[in-house]
Amino acid sequence: MKIRQYKNEDCGIVSKLFYETVHSVNAKDYTAEQLSVWANNADSLKSRRNDLLKQYTLIAEINGVIVGFGSIDKSGYLDLLFVHKDYQKQGIATALCNELEKGFSVINTFASITAKPFFESRGYVVVNEREAEHLGVKLKNFEMQKKNAALY
Repeated sequence: MKIRQYKNEDCGIVSKLFYETVHSVNAKDYTAEQLSVWANNADSLKSRRNDLLKQYTLIAEINGVIVGFGSIDKSGYLDLLFVHKDYQKQGIATALCNELEKGFSVINTFASITAKPFFESRGYVVVNEREAEHLGVKLKNFEMQKKNAALY
């Protein structure tokens, strides 16, 4: 597995990966309506192209195939973390987080029901359980925080 910096030309593939992951991996925890507003089409992440460029965004590749991505902003807010549906449970999210979290004493994120156990296993704790609303549809998620003991 290779971890590299995101490039603008990755946007189409990353957007499709995001859509497919939400609609397959998260389907066990959310309704079809919730999944639809979360990722309404294969281009749904393209509207956030500038965020991906402004944030520290990393790509995970295996044999030249993009299998995951993640991003964190300068404040330590871990914004996005998604692994392709066919590459789950192979250490990809862990490898991405290991790189993204470097240098931050405190990392914050909003985790889905599906992602919550992963973040807990990394030392994140729930700060607040909430329901985010998008297009009139509520989606349960968790505000989580991790204090990096080495830097705190």
